[in-house]
Amino acid sequence: MNSVEIRRFADTDWPGLWEVWHEVVVAGESYDNDPASSESDARAHWTGLLGFEVWVAVEDGDVLGTYKVGPNKGKLGAHVANASFMVSSRARGRGLGRTLGEHCLDRARQLGFTAMQFNAVVSTNTVAVRLWRSLGFIIVGTIPDGFQSTKHGLVDFHIMHRYL
Repeated sequence: MNSVEIRRFADTDWPGLWEVWHEVVVAGESYDNDPASSESDARAHWTGLLGFEVWVAVEDGDVLGTYKVGPNKGKLGAHVANASFMVSSRARGRGLGRTLGEHCLDRARQLGFTAMQFNAVVSTNTVAVRLWRSLGFIIVGTIPDGFQSTKHGLVDFHIMHRYL
């Protein structure tokens, strides 16, 4: 991933980010967003949350992945970060998820968070579960049948956590 630049999202990145967002959400295997979401709804969901930073991974002007990081909860829970990640199928298997994950963990530390929690990692998304475990996350809870996978039907959501 040497030629990939990870940088803060700029408005000019939106067309590429939308392509990644749409591909991932329409697949119906890792995000609970409506696959028929409009582009404006997608943009509001990914880039419009107060307190969150959005980052993109770009190679030769092409957005290949993204993450957003911010507080998991309100004031009294704001010391714990939350993050979401998406990687284009064009970049899968190249280590971009790990690169984004490591970058995000570093950024969360810089922002003063003391831990990170993922509220809904789909259990059948074994690549993500394996990645997060390898980066020090543990499963602290499971929501039985919390996600309706397009391929597997009802599957579990994991809540994952690690200290920073």
